[in-house]
Amino acid sequence: MVPIIRGEDGEKEAIIEAARLMQVAARTAPKTRGIDDILTLIVFGSEKNAIAEKMREMARERGANLFERDAICVENSEAVLLIGVRGNRAPGLNCGACGSRDCKEFEEKEKRIGQDFLGPTCIFKALDLGIALGSAVKIASILNVDNRIMYHVGAAAMRMNLMPEATIILGIPLSSRGKNIYFDRRWP
Repeated sequence: MVPIIRGEDGEKEAIIEAARLMQVAARTAPKTRGIDDILTLIVFGSEKNAIAEKMREMARERGANLFERDAICVENSEAVLLIGVRGNRAPGLNCGACGSRDCKEFEEKEKRIGQDFLGPTCIFKALDLGIALGSAVKIASILNVDNRIMYHVGAAAMRMNLMPEATIILGIPLSSRGKNIYFDRRWP
């Protein structure tokens, strides 16, 4: 008897495997001074839909239709990869981009939740997050998995405390459809 994997089932399994490979790419992406403060989390099923619902809640609170638009994308995705960073740790470069005299002063500053993220954030940690995101979506592209980096997904994940150590989170919904669902989105 030959096992059969139908298209939709195989595609869903492949999306999860692609997300795992994207986690590896984010982990191995270059980091400032080799200090790794990147966090990743794969979300699918009812947990993924809970993110979409939180995005809708945030849309109602703010009158921000972009949260609603992106919630539709999350709902129609097979999975979401969250990538965050511990941006409140400084690499000891004393650059001053955070507004502090040095990294020690930065780390002693009171951290405050802004509208969506915790700040201030070390500029080098923010750069590390960007490089990790780019490395992850490169893998998705190589594997022909449709994706898009989304701010609103990360804001909802922060509100849900899905990555308690993260000061910033961005989300990457993943899909395998006949047409990329993340482009030609309806603008409110």
